[in-house]
Amino acid sequence: MKKLFAAAVALVALSGAAYADTIKIGVIGPFSGPFALQGKNFKAGIDAWFALNGNKVGSDEIQIVYRDVPQADPARSKALAQELVVREGVQYLAGFYFTPDAMAATALLQQGNVPMVVMNAATSAIITSSPLVVRTSFTTWQTTTPIAKVAKEQGVTKAITLVSDYGPGIDAENAFKAAFEKEGGKVVETIRMPLSTNDFAPLMQRVKDSGAEGLFTFLPSGPPTLAFVKAYNDNGLKTRGVKFYATGDLTQESDLPALGDAALGLQTTYHYAVSHDSPENKTFVAAAEKAIGNPTELSFPAVGAFDGMYVISKMIEATGGKQDAKKAVEAVKGLSWTSPRGPVSIDPDSRHITENIYLREVSKDANGKYYNKEVRTFEKQGDPGLGFVKK
Repeated sequence: MKKLFAAAVALVALSGAAYADTIKIGVIGPFSGPFALQGKNFKAGIDAWFALNGNKVGSDEIQIVYRDVPQADPARSKALAQELVVREGVQYLAGFYFTPDAMAATALLQQGNVPMVVMNAATSAIITSSPLVVRTSFTTWQTTTPIAKVAKEQGVTKAITLVSDYGPGIDAENAFKAAFEKEGGKVVETIRMPLSTNDFAPLMQRVKDSGAEGLFTFLPSGPPTLAFVKAYNDNGLKTRGVKFYATGDLTQESDLPALGDAALGLQTTYHYAVSHDSPENKTFVAAAEKAIGNPTELSFPAVGAFDGMYVISKMIEATGGKQDAKKAVEAVKGLSWTSPRGPVSIDPDSRHITENIYLREVSKDANGKYYNKEVRTFEKQGDPGLGFVKK
């Protein structure tokens, strides 16, 4: 199969596709199914980029080819990535909401001479799986580490972690435990739950029984997060004084109307809030809201996609539109710009994004709209998880 793939890629190159005036970018994400809103945000971010910058880099026209992976499915992701490279002749792969999907596709990059720009998938190890991967999103180590410091500062000495049992969830568990214990706290229990979990009541009982003063949790954004927050409230943890800490996946803006007052006061750390106050973000939000159609659906994957398009545009400039994955990646190492989320850069060694992480608190404005209010900034955060991966 590897030989067949390599031969097919060679034929594509010889046919002239690698030097075409139209440059294709293959974007893999959940465009249907339970996580379709995240794929919709990918598309909104990309459409916002085109609306503000046009669909050309130099004389080359950019074309997006979308492929749907409704939920984590590495075999399907790899098959679609191969189809995009061989049949469609894409010069870049991008998107990837779930870590297993991104990891599966990295095996094709070297032979395909194609870089990957990760617009969401948040496990640190993705970057280390291929030198042709660049990240414009975040990692769970990056967004989790500051919330552990916040928990300890707020008087929590004993905490429990409750995370989804897959790459990012395990990263989040490890990150919180490492940072919290470094601050002098103690994690009394760690619980991992299957991705398919939707009944959280028994788990909340375990949190009660643990004697923990604080709960740290991670779930991928989507329908289960609504049920999780509801269970936290319904099972009396909030009234009992067990403090709630999470990454921003738990309070994405599109879920806040459904969460309602139950979410008020919840604290999360994340790389982006739609409410971020900057001229760049106001311009981006206006374009992205128009692209997505329903402004209440706009959320964090859109900014990862928007910045991903910026990085790809710089890759295309550097290669003159030719297919040269290594040169494309080299060109963006150390790249800095002002994103809608704030100042960011691509670390030249890790190819991971350095960015601010914000402590946010769910609030309600004068018009009754729920939003994530930024209350503190942790500046220029890299990815602590890379050190963990290398051990």
